Amino acid sequence: MTAGSDAIITAADVRSAALSLPDTTEKLAWGQPTFRVTGKIFASLGDDDTAMGVKCPKEDRAELIATEPEKFFLKEGHDDHYAWLRVRLAALEDAAELAAILTDAWRQVAPRRLLAAHPELAGEGRVPPPLRRLTLSPAETR
Repeated sequence: MTAGSDAIITAADVRSAALSLPDTTEKLAWGQPTFRVTGKIFASLGDDDTAMGVKCPKEDRAELIATEPEKFFLKEGHDDHYAWLRVRLAALEDAAELAAILTDAWRQVAPRRLLAAHPELAGEGRVPPPLRRLTLSPAETR
């Protein structure tokens, strides 16, 4: 799947990728599907299924948006005070990029014991360069 092709990333792809992460559950909140690990939200689908929100350190958002404004954005008035970033699904390169972004968001809220139990999720894999900083080691998560 590539951006601009007929096979774009869908809400079903987001759901599948998010729920493939360890101990992830789906729960409706504010009328939207949210994806949680140990009760903490790391991703959600937007109300029109064309974007998702992901956990993202506030200090990294401006650079990500400046680097790829067609892909990353904030929902003004809503995301201003939260460590959250929006991602346009149609702008994602492929399912691997989707998985990398969701895994990165998952790592930010997963407890240390869960991170330690899944070292295969600690690597940098295909995470786009600006998102690599979002990858936290278990020591940095608490």
